[in-house]
Amino acid sequence: MSHTLTKTGGSARFSAIASHGGQIHLAGQVSQLKEADIVAQSNDVFAKVDALLAEAGTDRSHIISVQVWLTDMSDYAGFNDAWDSWVSGIAPPTRVCVEARLAQPHYKVEVLVIAAAPDLRPRLRPV
Repeated sequence: MSHTLTKTGGSARFSAIASHGGQIHLAGQVSQLKEADIVAQSNDVFAKVDALLAEAGTDRSHIISVQVWLTDMSDYAGFNDAWDSWVSGIAPPTRVCVEARLAQPHYKVEVLVIAAAPDLRPRLRPV
């Protein structure tokens, strides 16, 4: 287990991935599919999460916890449809889902993920 803090990706404002103490923390993920429904936006977000987890040397089967923000709880059932497909075949992580106003009006969902890092290969640079 690495106790070195590593960060990668993102922008001057935030890192896309941070790793420390055997955990991978992802920045909140949103969809840029402006006209998409909750299922399409959710699937887009899950694809981004999968790509970031792969970049960090892990995958969704190692997710510990997920925080979900929906702009409208009437989208809860549609989000759960996408979620159930995404976690099918793995032990689902812990999860919380709340309603909140998000940074852009077209965002319907934002997802924040913390995962275990079973393989901390030197993919991320130390801070």
